[in-house]
Order: sequence, then C-alpha cells, then structure tokens
Amino acid sequence: MSHPHTEEKATSHACGCASACATESIVIAQPRPEPAGILVFRIPTMDCAAEEGEIRHALAKLPGLRSLNFQLGARTLAIDAPAEAIPQALDAIRQAGFKPVPLSESVGHDDDHHHGHDHHHGHQHGGFVLQEGLPRYTLALVLALGAESMSFFAPHTLTFTALGMVLAAAAIGLAGFSTYVKGLAALRHLRLNINALMTVAVTGAFLIGQWPEAAMVMALYAMAELIEARSVDRARHAIKGLLDMTPDMAEVRQADGSWVERLVKTVAIGATVRVKPGARVPLDGEIIAGTTSVDQSPVTGESIPVDKVVGDPVFAGTINTTGMVEVQVSAAANGTLLARIIHAVEQAQGSRAPTQQFVDRFAAIYTPAVFALALAVGLLTPWLMGWTWMQAIYKALVLLVIACPCALVISTPVTVVSGLAAAARRGILIKGGIHLEGARKIKAIALDKTGTITLGKPQLVATDVLPNGPDASQVLRWASDLAGHSDHPVSQAIAQGLGLQGNGQLEGFTALPGRGIEAKTSGFALMLGNHRLIEERGLCSPLIEARLADHEAQGRTVTMLASSTQVLAIFAVADTIKESSRQAIAELHALGVASVMLTGDNVATAKAIAKEAGIDDARGNLLPEDKLAAIEALQKHYGTVAMTGDGINDAPALARANIGFAMGGAGTDTAMEAADVVIMNDDLRRIPEAIRLSRNMQAILWQNIALALGIKAVFLLLALFNGATMWMAVFADMGASLLVVFNGLRILRSNSSTAC
Repeated sequence: MSHPHTEEKATSHACGCASACATESIVIAQPRPEPAGILVFRIPTMDCAAEEGEIRHALAKLPGLRSLNFQLGARTLAIDAPAEAIPQALDAIRQAGFKPVPLSESVGHDDDHHHGHDHHHGHQHGGFVLQEGLPRYTLALVLALGAESMSFFAPHTLTFTALGMVLAAAAIGLAGFSTYVKGLAALRHLRLNINALMTVAVTGAFLIGQWPEAAMVMALYAMAELIEARSVDRARHAIKGLLDMTPDMAEVRQADGSWVERLVKTVAIGATVRVKPGARVPLDGEIIAGTTSVDQSPVTGESIPVDKVVGDPVFAGTINTTGMVEVQVSAAANGTLLARIIHAVEQAQGSRAPTQQFVDRFAAIYTPAVFALALAVGLLTPWLMGWTWMQAIYKALVLLVIACPCALVISTPVTVVSGLAAAARRGILIKGGIHLEGARKIKAIALDKTGTITLGKPQLVATDVLPNGPDASQVLRWASDLAGHSDHPVSQAIAQGLGLQGNGQLEGFTALPGRGIEAKTSGFALMLGNHRLIEERGLCSPLIEARLADHEAQGRTVTMLASSTQVLAIFAVADTIKESSRQAIAELHALGVASVMLTGDNVATAKAIAKEAGIDDARGNLLPEDKLAAIEALQKHYGTVAMTGDGINDAPALARANIGFAMGGAGTDTAMEAADVVIMNDDLRRIPEAIRLSRNMQAILWQNIALALGIKAVFLLLALFNGATMWMAVFADMGASLLVVFNGLRILRSNSSTAC
C-alpha cells in the first residue's frame, strides 16, 4: 500500500469551520511509524484542507524544510527537517493558531476513532466536547440572553449598561475564544476564513454598541456549529464501525497445546488462533482445522454466508457462524484485509473530486469579494445613500456573517464522503472522490473474461457416452479413474464433475504431454485425451467430428475417453459464466453503457461467452498490449471508458482506462494497488451500482451548491435593503450548512440499486 500521509497541496479555501472541515476524513487509521529523522505531530484543531493550507503557508519559508506529510484523518503532520529547524516550525504553527503535540504525548488518550472530533474549532476533543461543549455553549447562550434582557428591559443607566456589556463579553469569551485565537492569527497573515469573518463581525458589533447582538451571534454560532458537527460525524465516521469489527483479544495456541487469550495486536504471523461459533475472526488467516460458514459482509458487502473448509482463507472482522475452527494467522493486525480497506478509504480523501476542487477555488474568490463588498457598504453608503455611519457599519457586519462560505464549502466533501462510505459498505472500494464522480461519465466498459465474467475455473458442462460400447456407468467410472489420477485442470474438472468412485486400480499410467493420459484398468487399455490424440490413434469419425464441432462452437474444451478401438465418451469442459454476469450486463445496458469483452482466449470461446452474457462485442486472442490498444480505440469512439479485470494480467489496460475496476479484491494486494475501484466480492453487478451511485451523488452535489448559493444570495439582498439582522444572518448561514449536510447524508440511507 502507498504511504498513509498525503502530500497533495490543498486549495486554501475560505472555510475554517470544524464541521465543514471534518468531512475531509471518514475513518481514522493510526499513523504508521515514520523513517528516522522525520517527526510526527498531532494537531488537534487541523480539520481540513483549508487549515492544512494555512499551516503550509506558515511553514513555507522555514529553512531546511524537506517535506510536509499531512494526514487529515488522523490530524497528524510529519515534518522532515533538520533538528534545529523543528522549534522554528512549531513556533510558526502556533502563531498560525494551532497547537502541535508530539505524537507520543497524544497517543492513548486522544485517538480519534475512540473520541470523535473537535466539534468547534478545537475547543475540546471528541468525547470531552460531548460533556463540556454543550454545557459551555448553553451557559454562553444564557449569558447572551441576559445581555439582551438587560438591553431591552433594564434602565439605560451606566451601571446596567456596564453589567450588560460584561454579560455579553463573558458570553463571547465562552463561545468564541478559539474562534478569536484562530481569527486573529488569520488576520495577521491577511487570510480570510470564517474565523476571521466572525472575529471582525462580532468585535465590530460590540464596538458600535450592538453588544447584546454580538453576544447572541457568537453563542448561536457556537451552538449551531456543535449541532452541525454532530450531524457531519455521521458522514465522517460512516464506516468507522469497521474498526470495531475486529475483536481486541484472540485465543492463541501455546507450545504445550493450551489456549491463552492474547491481545490481537501482539499475535504473530504463523500463530494458530481458535474461533468459536458466533465470534468474529480476529486476524486474516487460513483454516487448518474444522469447517464452518462465515458471514463475510463486513469485507465483501454480501450477507450470504460462505462455507469454509480446511485450506480456505478467512478475514479479520468476519463472523464465524456455525463451527469451531482453528486458523493459522497470515497477517498482523495492521496488515489485515480489513485494515487495508480502512486505509484505502482514508487515502481516498487525499484525492479531491473535480466539483470539490471547483467549489474550493470559487470559495477562495467568493469570500474576499464579499468582504470587499462589506467594506464598500461600510465606507461608501453614508456618502452615496445617506445612511448613518452606524447603519452602514452594522449592515457591513451583517454582510460579513452572511459571507461565511461554510455551507458552500461543506456542500461537496460531505456528499463525496457519504458516497465513498456507502460504496465501501457494499463492498465497492473507490480510491478517491475523483473516481466516484467520474463513474457517471462512463459510456463503454471493457471486460476481461476469465474471473470477471466467468468463474475462472473449468467445469464439466456436458457428458456424451457413445453407443455400441461398454455399459455407460462403467465408461463413466473409467473416465473418473483416469481423470482423477491427472493433475491437469481439465482432467480435475471432469473428475469433480463426474463425482464417481471407480476401482482405482490403474496399470501403466502414462502422461502424454499436450495430448492426455493413458493407462490399463480391468484388462482394458484406455486413453483420456484431446482431439489431437484421438486423431493420431486413428479413432476419429464424421460423427465424432460433428459432435466436437458443436462443442467447440460453444467455446468448450473437449476431452474424449477411448479404448484402443473406439471413442467411448465425450466430455465438454468450459469456464462457465457467473450467475450475476447476465444481470450486470443488462443493468449496464439499461444505463446506456456499451460492453466489450477483451480476452486472450480464442475467438470462438470469446463470442460464445459474450453471447451467453449478453455482451455487445467480443474480441479474442488478445495479448496485454492488444488490450491496451483496444482501450485506446474505444476511448476515441466512446470517450470515457472503464476496464474491468483482475488487476494483474490486465494492468496496462486498467491503467490506460479512465476508470479501472479490479475484481476479486478480497485478499489481493495487487488488485487493491492497480485499480481505481476494487470490487471486493467478484460480483460484476457492483459496477452498475457504482455508476448509479455516482449519478445520484452528482445530482445531490449540485442540489447542495444551489441551496448554499441561493440562500446566500437571498440574504445578501435582504441585508442590503434593511431586511436582515445579524441574528438572521447567523441562522441563514448555519441553516444552509445543516441543509446541505442532511442532503448529502441521504446517500448513506439510499439504496444504490434503485438510485438514479
């Protein structure tokens, strides 16, 4: 897997609010150890790409700085710089309004996957916020109401005015201390974000005598942020539950044969663990004793349990439903398939979707523009429109509050994160918002045959015992005997398909390379081989040729059992298509996506399988470079083209396609590395599901953008024409944010199989 820290330079948009920024990460994986010379710091209030941008800006001129690696999900920053430069770096980060903590000091009591996230500009951490945040902001709200009451009902004497101002200042301090710290840091660096806007607006309102409203605005803002952040957590932690699917303890067999419970993270590769019925599998491994049925839905999204016997793999977090099994561990706790899935989804956040990039760029222009408008209102309207200076300044401050781009900036990441999480729950691992958003544009899809459309292993599909020979049951037992003694995949398919018990007494067993096998049994000389062997022995006839031609036209591999004088039986073996393939192709066609099979198998087989699956076009005898050329030709004809394969043999084509879908991700590192999207359970129907999800997400993205900008436009006009107060501005801003959050979260609840 790639390194967990992202080096993508963030677009420094104007958002600075924790709730919006929290959507930059879904799940939290513990940061991995850094190479010597690189120091890792946890920055509790670094929630999003905007704040990453502020830290990058603060460190831009640091001498000797080699690299900065951010992991927003874990809120960590790895700094690669000379030891003497580290204190300067930490000072610069603190001056930007952040508090870096050495990772060793924060691990153990501050883990995000146990505590949630900083709900309001990092006042507190996760679980602490739930206990302290609400009482703190409630008290601020009570004090703000007290200030309002003093303004409305108390006599306007110096004593009561001073008391009201004290109450207002206390409310602002309780609710907005962190906002002020980061806002002042942003203003010092001439950077406009929500902290800067709120700092200017609240301070200005207080100074022009609107201290009751200033207090109420800050208290309402803090309370709304808390509510919004709790809502956004649903998206941010949508698949966080995966972390809890692996048990903390495992029963491990000791050298003396006894079983002792050990922490899962201490169990070594090669150890034997015991999994009881109803328990979750603690680590990836292979069954070495016992049989059972395993619910693999946490990994593949399929709820139907899978039967497991000795030699079968099992994955951490899956549920052992029936029998007790012993499992030999094949991966450490941080290297299980489940851990890789979590890490891959976390990494997906480093790839910003095109719409998100557009919104960030727009917000970076939008906020300064509205700030300039507010400044113009405050300075020019007394001259141009005859307003008093107090009226003009008040309207300018209202405009600043309305200008908060929170709803606009949050409109995209919360929707993208929800889409990625919804896909992961269904066993579709999408490695970035850019691929999820791009799936809606797919016009054609190229599919490998083996293991993608078909099961990937030969099966006996037809048995034809010829007349005028020995008893049919005897012929089949002979065939089973001979096939069972060969290790060739076709012979094994015949033996397994017949499932008969012969006498097993073969004499003179001989392998005939490229042709088949021969042996004697019960005094009969028999051979089991291909068309070439039968022709060489002079046993072919027009009847045999006709039957062979019929099977070969259907893409089957034909093997014959013959005596020294005649052909006794014909067996047809084929790689059969998956039950889900026909439905998947039909769903793709319903979505307007053309289908093409690209395979290295012969043309007859390719066309037969394509016809059975309902695929539009089939091309056979293709080498990897031929598949690559085919993808390029399809792109010229259709535009956006996807490729589906196993992630290994199809790597060039997967890389060249606009979106690469790898089948069979369960346990396959190569597939998870090679493709843009990994289908964890080999079910081709997940591809049209991903396309529907992409189209649904795009519709919600534009709904959110329209909502955010529409509400802003309405209240900007109201503010300019005496229709909006600072209270209304706060409600408009936070109301819009909550609307886009809840709208984006709809993807988590929607059934992607029916989504448009």
